[in-house]
Amino acid sequence: MECEKILGLARTCSQHKMKAGKIWGKTELIHANGVLEFHRIEFKAGYKCSEHKHKFKWNGFFVESGRMIVRVWQDADQQGLVDETVLNAGDYTTVKPGKFHQFEGVEDGVAFELYWAEFNHDDIERRTVGTKS
Repeated sequence: MECEKILGLARTCSQHKMKAGKIWGKTELIHANGVLEFHRIEFKAGYKCSEHKHKFKWNGFFVESGRMIVRVWQDADQQGLVDETVLNAGDYTTVKPGKFHQFEGVEDGVAFELYWAEFNHDDIERRTVGTKS
């Protein structure tokens, strides 16, 4: 039986990894479920991804080899400021949801990219207060 029939989603099957070529390199979806995505990316020196943001997802970058820059555009009282983090092999950084960001290859390399949504611990909305019966 094919994994689509067994799992319902081919992207979660290790035998059928989703790969996509990009101008900046390649991305390969390793695993995805309802709470996270895990990608392996190969990036090329002198190329960058689009400037983009995610409404709800955090974005994490772990560089295995090579060197990349992760840019994050600030807003509110820091409008116009662009933070740049240079990542070498073994380095990791995160980007908060709602922040425009972009990565650029400084040296050819491989990185792992994670996406996840954060659980909000303060998500309770009380309609009444507890009382004695």
